[in-house]
Amino acid sequence: MIITNKALPRRTFLRGVGAALALPVLDAMVPALAASSSIAANTPTRIGFAYVPNGMIMKQWTPSIVGAGYEMSPILKPLAPFQDQMLVLSGLAQNNGVAWAGEGAGDHQRAGAVWLTGEHPKKTEGADLRAGISIDQVMAQEFRQHTQLGSLEMILDDNFVVGTCGSGYSCAYQNTLSWSTPTTPVPMENRPRAVFERLFGDLESTDASARQTRIFQERSLLDLVSQDVSRLFKALGAKDQAKLTEYLDSIRDIERRIEISEKQANRELPAVERPQGGIPSTFTEHAKLMMDLQVLAYQTDMTRVVTVMMGREANTRVYHELGLSEGYHPLSHHQNDPDKVAKILKIDKLHTEVFAYFLEKMRATPDGDGNLLDHSMIVYGSALSDGNMHEHFDIPTLLVGGASGRIKGGSHIEYSQHTPMTNLYLTMLDKLGIQRERFGDSTGKLILPSV
Repeated sequence: MIITNKALPRRTFLRGVGAALALPVLDAMVPALAASSSIAANTPTRIGFAYVPNGMIMKQWTPSIVGAGYEMSPILKPLAPFQDQMLVLSGLAQNNGVAWAGEGAGDHQRAGAVWLTGEHPKKTEGADLRAGISIDQVMAQEFRQHTQLGSLEMILDDNFVVGTCGSGYSCAYQNTLSWSTPTTPVPMENRPRAVFERLFGDLESTDASARQTRIFQERSLLDLVSQDVSRLFKALGAKDQAKLTEYLDSIRDIERRIEISEKQANRELPAVERPQGGIPSTFTEHAKLMMDLQVLAYQTDMTRVVTVMMGREANTRVYHELGLSEGYHPLSHHQNDPDKVAKILKIDKLHTEVFAYFLEKMRATPDGDGNLLDHSMIVYGSALSDGNMHEHFDIPTLLVGGASGRIKGGSHIEYSQHTPMTNLYLTMLDKLGIQRERFGDSTGKLILPSV
């Protein structure tokens, strides 16, 4: 066998009939005889933020002991397979989510706006919005020179609400977690079709309607690049062939699920004009489909920063799949009624179950010298702790992933009460090699276990 230093370019696309499909990292993209340390050094760290609204049943969230070897609480039990790559962080707070003098109500509106910014949002119903640049967008500014998309923002709620959402706050504060500037909220997408097209659509055409018709009604994206797939497949080794096959199977499966959800949506409302793309009928189906798209976005290095809002604050979703008939937000004001607490606990557990699904997909996806979870930092949590009392301190927070060998999981860490959540974000920037003295209301960096 002749060994050379030739390799596929890191940014390789399969092309056909105007379509382009990004490839995941393959061994063939690493020059022959390259040292494993070089592979590790060239593997990017992915960042994720997953937000759950309306607080948490904190007694069922917080582990009973601090340190390593803690027992998983009822809400965290679905995440037990990932305990060794997970840190439970207690004591953190979003202090700027609290009402300032004379502001009154609006805890839900402030919660979503403060979670990634650490800045107190201006109380206004008009266009004079002001929060702060969010940490995901700070990271996106650093990474967008290496990726096609600086960031990806997704939501699992309807995203057409405009105007005023109560308590004297614009709906803009509830509709997103991401702010590209202190006055510019970033829209979040809830349609799987739109996310798919953003990631894998025709890169050479500006005609979106024609692209959708050609790709998704006549032929799938994989059909369009099939000849290029065949040529590449023959040139790859057995390990890369298996990796490529798994990746293409994932795309085919996502296409199939999007088509099914659109057909179901069209059957439900045949006489109503719908926005492009249908949405799965249950929260779980919708969440898993969007999370699969998130994994593919990371896998192809289309983006390294993804923010997911599992629901906007004060939403009234009814979780029929859990046998519930009351809205989420009304239930969160349970006033310690055992029946309502039990129902909220079901919702809290469902959220961690779908998050566990996402983590398993990340762990099962090879990446460089490990897997995607090894090379990620994923924050999961809320800007409210007790949703019944609207408390902004001791908020539920997880940090999951190995951060490319920079973080050691497996511990429950308890910080002093009212430690700014933004101290965690400052620490994450440091792990990424991004130097910043302050972010939001930060007072310093957190000490996290290292490998």
